[in-house]
Amino acid sequence: MTTAPYDSDNIFAKILRGEMPCHKVYEDTHTLAFMDIMPRGQGHCLVLPKKPARNVLDAKPEDLARVMVTVQKLSHAVMEAFGADGVTIQQFNEPAGGQIVFHLHVHVIPRFDGVKLRPHTGEMEDQGVLKDNAEKIMRALASA
Repeated sequence: MTTAPYDSDNIFAKILRGEMPCHKVYEDTHTLAFMDIMPRGQGHCLVLPKKPARNVLDAKPEDLARVMVTVQKLSHAVMEAFGADGVTIQQFNEPAGGQIVFHLHVHVIPRFDGVKLRPHTGEMEDQGVLKDNAEKIMRALASA
């Protein structure tokens, strides 16, 4: 089975090209991390490769490795920024696997003992909250 071709008009491709706004928390040559606008928990952010890839099924191994380096960096930062007890890492592939946006991305969600993930309702978070959370993460990254 092959996956569908990459759609260069997906929202994450538009964010990478600067055509759509985001609350950026980290960027390097190969990856971009920003706040999820429909977070399932406080500090929920996303890590993407800059190179086009629909998901893990068509990404180049070196791009996956670079994404995971950033995921690890962000995992430490969100735990510090929010005083989290743990972190959940999620990655979905194809519609049957729960993928909604078809550009490879990894969810990094700070977790707290006794606090369940919020359901994915499609409801957007207040932009001020996202901005404040992004600033907390960036401060934690700067102090690392």
